[in-house]
Amino acid sequence: MGLYIHIPFCKQLCSYCDFHFSVSLMRTREMLNCLMREMEMKAENNSLPEKGFDTLYFGGGTPTVYGADEIKQLSDKALSLFFPKFPEEWTVEANPDDLATDYLARLADMGVNRLSIGLQSFIDRDLQIMNRRHSAGQGIKSVENAQKAGFNNIGIDLIYGFPGMSLEEWKYNLECAVNLGVQHISAYHLSIENKTILGKRAEKGAFSPIDDELSDLQYKLLEEKLLRAGYVHYEISNFALPAFMSRHNSAYWEKQAYTGIGPSAHSYDGYLTRKNNIANNIKYIESIQQGVIPEETEILSDKDYYNESILTSLRTQKGLNLNSIPEPFGNRFQEQANKHLSAGTMIYDGSYKIPSKYFLISDSIILDFIVI
Repeated sequence: MGLYIHIPFCKQLCSYCDFHFSVSLMRTREMLNCLMREMEMKAENNSLPEKGFDTLYFGGGTPTVYGADEIKQLSDKALSLFFPKFPEEWTVEANPDDLATDYLARLADMGVNRLSIGLQSFIDRDLQIMNRRHSAGQGIKSVENAQKAGFNNIGIDLIYGFPGMSLEEWKYNLECAVNLGVQHISAYHLSIENKTILGKRAEKGAFSPIDDELSDLQYKLLEEKLLRAGYVHYEISNFALPAFMSRHNSAYWEKQAYTGIGPSAHSYDGYLTRKNNIANNIKYIESIQQGVIPEETEILSDKDYYNESILTSLRTQKGLNLNSIPEPFGNRFQEQANKHLSAGTMIYDGSYKIPSKYFLISDSIILDFIVI
């Protein structure tokens, strides 16, 4: 199992982001106490496995809005309650400009063994449009400092499909990433969401997506460059050097159990029960202070389980095993799969997979299997 702790704060609003967070840092202390109290309540209800958890993940938002002492408070609580042995993988998401050398040293001393750094781009113009807090130079320096601090499992995020970004500029981004020698690269095609800053600009006609042809070229270049550099394309948006796939995130795609702590965090028992916390910082704090975890419970139907299996498994290099599909839907899956096998948009080698060259259009392929 994986334990996820959501830190719902950012110092600045990125123009493309629609995750749950607040740029007001006035209640960070209260939130810290409530995150620890939620962990205690979940440990007290005895609903978690005796063997404990394998991976620990601090996500957000921006976990590094908290100082090293506060991160240690949270992690000490998590380790004492849920980890009979030290986490096999302990990830902290970070903004480049938060990673001062002393902060990195403190994280390393705690036992954090994986960093996920939100670089997004090595071009200052694009970072400014994204409303990022760091410059390209700061991004590079943060990775170099992390390496000097002893981190040998570093992931970075990049965004492509960004309006105004030429193919040559995307090539430059990829070359910078490879030259840094990071172990993991998450490359996301920009999605313009309605409630984001970019979404509002798009509504006014001031911003529009790039055309499909350039998207396709940038995706092909992404695969070409990273595969040639030795990375494995193990999920639609994720590349890793062998043995450096994210174990925590892979558990989500493989429908393993996980527990979430914090506002908007989700939990799943690995079978049919899913829970999600309220996505509201103030209501979350008030509820925890009253001794109640503000969560909703959803019991998945066979149809829900089937659809989620399709959505998660077909995103990955491992693909989908027919035995994982609820019996009523096996024939439907096989019928659709045969069409895609004939078209070459799916392969079978013991499990059903979308070839990575078709990952860019995977949404339309996956949609064929979904039961409404």
